[in-house]
Amino acid sequence: MATDDTPTIPTEEGETAVAAPEGPIKLPQQVEITDAGPCKKHVKVTVERAAIDGRIDEKFTDLMVENPAQVPGFRPGKAPRKIIERKFAKEIAGEVKNEILMASLEQLAEDNMLSPLSPPELDPTAVVIPESGPMVYEFDIEVRPEFDLPDYKGLKLRRPTHAFSDTEVEKESRRLLEPYGTIVPKDGPVGLDDLITADLVIKGPDGKEVNKVSEVRFKVEKRLALSDGVAENFAKQIGGAKPGDTRTVDITLSQDVQSEALRGTKVQADFIVKDVKAVRMPELTPDVLTDFGVRTPEQFNELVRTRLERYLEYVQRQAARQQVLQQLAGDAKWDLPRDLLTRQARKTMSRKVMEMRSAGMTDEQILGRRRLLEQDAVKSTAAALKEHFVLQKIAETEKLEIEDADVDAEIDRIADQSDESPRKVRARMEKEDLIEALATELLERKALDLVLESATYEDYELSPAEKDEGEVATVDAQVAPQADGETPPGNG
Repeated sequence: MATDDTPTIPTEEGETAVAAPEGPIKLPQQVEITDAGPCKKHVKVTVERAAIDGRIDEKFTDLMVENPAQVPGFRPGKAPRKIIERKFAKEIAGEVKNEILMASLEQLAEDNMLSPLSPPELDPTAVVIPESGPMVYEFDIEVRPEFDLPDYKGLKLRRPTHAFSDTEVEKESRRLLEPYGTIVPKDGPVGLDDLITADLVIKGPDGKEVNKVSEVRFKVEKRLALSDGVAENFAKQIGGAKPGDTRTVDITLSQDVQSEALRGTKVQADFIVKDVKAVRMPELTPDVLTDFGVRTPEQFNELVRTRLERYLEYVQRQAARQQVLQQLAGDAKWDLPRDLLTRQARKTMSRKVMEMRSAGMTDEQILGRRRLLEQDAVKSTAAALKEHFVLQKIAETEKLEIEDADVDAEIDRIADQSDESPRKVRARMEKEDLIEALATELLERKALDLVLESATYEDYELSPAEKDEGEVATVDAQVAPQADGETPPGNG
């Protein structure tokens, strides 16, 4: 039973939780949490004066007895307490403030009263200890939206399946071997996987010229992702062209282009083809096979099939994530502010990259998918965050955790897939600030696995759109004009 002087902590629901008598003594503080807008809380913390005075007294006692301060005119430990207090008042107040603020914030986090998305909007230098009365500090913090989690056991899900044909294996083999090939002139018309050099003349929705891009090389894939736009039907619209021909290609611009009038609009680009080249595939020599960690062409084909199966698994998991979100939070109306989405975009993209790396995708494939997601970063971030919220809540409910050993094992797996040393993979991920994203992705994977283990499935044939999603070529050329006359790379 709690005594009158036992510290109590008000919870978010207004109830009172009694501090445990064992372990570190909790600060006697009161916490008020109120809504401050979508996905944002305002927190007001009041630390009782008794805790402050107790810390200050300990500090001065240390200066008087345990670690006597040097005061001119007095032998160590002989200066009167009032002189010590007057001389070191400002210094002690600063130390106590920092200690109490740190302890208070840690206690707030340990009480699980919030699920923060980012650090609190708090300036520690603005917090002061008053001459009398409690220490009060306030801050706003972005938090996950609150929602009820329905039963996630026994969900009914649709699962895409596919048996890869020899033709598809050959196509994937060609993609893997292209970097080892030789670029040679091509006499015939433009086809898939060719390389073309072209000048572009971009026209806005009103038909007027808005920009030019000169001497840019493109690989012909189903889609082309430029720095600020996507040509969804690139292969179809450029196919069959020869040097000297002009083909008009539809390009949908990103929502983030500088010109507000052009954001999200569809423009047309005249591709003036200047040169067409093809890639001559290399022979499967022992050196080439060794680079892929195999010894024979048969083993190489088996490797290609394994990569395709891994891609299918990635597609299945992405489909499952979307269905789990729809069934568990489809009716939830989460107002995610644009500034929140903008700040979370990088973290969300990092998690997406980790999913793709875990699926064994190459850097080229990852870049293409990133470009597609970046065309409307706010929309793609909102969808990814909603999946994140649901899976994180499942992880909390099931008390799932990620240990350092889990991260190490995943780094080993990625290293094995990419034929690199784990040390090199870790160094690259640390440089790109991806370790936290990896841990988050692993936790969400655990939560999703738990849901999928109890689900029942209805299989269906993988659609052509799902199968060809990764066929994206990328180029750094920019379609929309830049402000202030700047010319981005590839533009003339």
